[in-house]
Amino acid sequence: MDRKTCFFIGNRYTPGRIEEVLTEAVEKHIVEYGVNTFVVGHYGDFDSLVKPVLIEAKKCHPEILLYLLAPYALIQQIETPIGFDGTFYPEGMETVPKPLAIVQANRKMVERSEYLITYCHKSYGNTRKIVEYAQRREKKGLIKVTFL
Repeated sequence: MDRKTCFFIGNRYTPGRIEEVLTEAVEKHIVEYGVNTFVVGHYGDFDSLVKPVLIEAKKCHPEILLYLLAPYALIQQIETPIGFDGTFYPEGMETVPKPLAIVQANRKMVERSEYLITYCHKSYGNTRKIVEYAQRREKKGLIKVTFL
C-alpha cells in the first residue's frame, strides 16, 4: 500500500471550537484523499486538539497510522500517546541546533508530506512561515494545504 502522509501545523493558541471542522477535515483526508499516515507535534493547543481527533478517527479507520513528531528525540525522550503507532524523528535533524529543532522538523515534514492541515490565523511567526512555505510547494503540485 502506498503511504500518503498528512502533517498538521497550527498556532500555539488555537480555540477548541475548531474541533468539529478539524474532525471533518481528517475524515475527508482519509476517505477522499486516501491519507493513511498522520503526523502531529505536541507543543501547543492545536496539537492538543489534533491528537484526540486522530485517535477517534483510528477507531473507525484502524488501518491509518498515527505518529507524534519528535524534534528533540536525540536529547529528550517522549512517550508515544496511547492510540498512536509511534514517534517520528525526521532524517537529518542530528545537526540542527535545539532552538531551531521544531521549526526545522516542521519544514522537513512539509517536504515529506502530500497533505497539510493547518490552523494559522496570525500574520507572523514560525507557523505562518511554514504555512507560506507549504503554499509555495502547493503551487508546484507538491502538497495540498487545507486551512481550518
